[in-house]
Amino acid sequence: MLYSLIGTCKLHNINPSLWLKDVLTVINDHPINRIKELLPHIWITKQK
Repeated sequence: MLYSLIGTCKLHNINPSLWLKDVLTVINDHPINRIKELLPHIWITKQK
């Protein structure tokens, strides 16, 4: 599964290390009903 997420990062020109670092930092307090927001292609829209 992680390989797929890293592939999605690369597909969307996202640095996988930056994405993973941020997600691991916030996931513990992130609401489960909004977990899709942490997917790479959605996460990047919140970073700009």
